[in-house]
Amino acid sequence: MVGSFDPSLLAAMFGVALLAGGVDAIAGGGGLITVPALILAGLDPVSAVATNKLQGSVGACSATLAFARRRLIVWRQAWPIAVAAAVGSVFGALSVGLLPRPVLDAGVPVLLVGIALYFAFGARMREDDAGARLSPAAFALGFAPAVGFYDGVFGPGAGAFYMVGFVTLLGLGVVKATAHTKLANAASNLGSLGLFALAGHVVWPIGIVMAVGAYLGAQVGSMLAVRLGARLIRPLLVTIACAMAVRLLSDPANPLRVALAGLLGG
Repeated sequence: MVGSFDPSLLAAMFGVALLAGGVDAIAGGGGLITVPALILAGLDPVSAVATNKLQGSVGACSATLAFARRRLIVWRQAWPIAVAAAVGSVFGALSVGLLPRPVLDAGVPVLLVGIALYFAFGARMREDDAGARLSPAAFALGFAPAVGFYDGVFGPGAGAFYMVGFVTLLGLGVVKATAHTKLANAASNLGSLGLFALAGHVVWPIGIVMAVGAYLGAQVGSMLAVRLGARLIRPLLVTIACAMAVRLLSDPANPLRVALAGLLGG
């Protein structure tokens, strides 16, 4: 744990959060930047994840406000989804010790690669809405709390999972789907952040400085997402999903990596 928070450390963490907030507002995955930076700053893994939830929550709220100002969020559909995501994340955070972590470690990279392939080679991402395959009520009762639960338990790729749901199940155009994803992300982040804060895991001096950076970065990122649309969101989604898969598989103890190494070695 960091004992003193000198100005150079805080300035560096502000810059990290500024960059991550911009990336997160567009395609998610800002935690790929912030969590390693927090650990390098001297935080233990639990405190790093908890503090990251603080800056991630503020960044997601900032992006949500920016998208809402542009009238890209349909609130009558969005708020039940956000509430369901928050409830799911709380239950997920409470269930961390009860679920088989190896299953998540092995399965999530496969899902992320699948998402990357879908957005890279699947149907062209639309700027306009299309027909929904699922009603907003069914989405709120089923899909949203499931992803929120995952976000509370594990986290990496939650934004990509929300995005797939909004695009494929609710038929939202790419920019509107990004806007609704940020709202759902904010809700599930806030749900698990509450538990981390109550447990005393958040390092507030670093978290608050990073939250300011994340807020400003998210404002810029959301502006770019609206202005450039699918031209920016699609390639960044593919890149972030692949980067998260690689990051998870970089752990030598990852069960999928171990299994692949065994097959190749055999």
